Amino acid sequence: MPTPDSADVMKLDKHGVIHLTRVTTGALISLLIAQLFKLPEAYWAAITTLVVTQSTFGASFRISWHRFVGTAIGAAAGALLGTYFGENLFIFAAGAFALGILCSALHLDIAAYRFSGITLAITMLTAHPKAAWIISLHRFFEVSVGIVVALALTAVWPEAEAKPE
Repeated sequence: MPTPDSADVMKLDKHGVIHLTRVTTGALISLLIAQLFKLPEAYWAAITTLVVTQSTFGASFRISWHRFVGTAIGAAAGALLGTYFGENLFIFAAGAFALGILCSALHLDIAAYRFSGITLAITMLTAHPKAAWIISLHRFFEVSVGIVVALALTAVWPEAEAKPE
């Protein structure tokens, strides 16, 4: 049975606890900011911060950029398709496929496609009392808050490198 790479194992040593504290603090700040702006699904800001906070600013920026672009594309597609077709499974599937083609044509990372598809699914396939374009706009802002907080946190509170044992 394969064993996990030691770099991928979470250790509750000093560095592990600091990492947990950084990421948890960022998620809390994101949630509070999203609630301050009265975003209806503020938890997406916290989820985004949990997903994109990395050890270094460079790593966080890369994943953040792909999430930002993918979310923007998915929100635009969700607003358009959701407005004209509602919760249509076949239109959703065609839209998800088209997003893959668009992301490829724009030379985006596969992560951008994943995030665009997630946003499209949330926008088109969940019941909301508001118009699809409003849901898409909220989703984009919720994710953007999480990205900004994750990047700011990584810039002002960089993770110290663990010393070899």
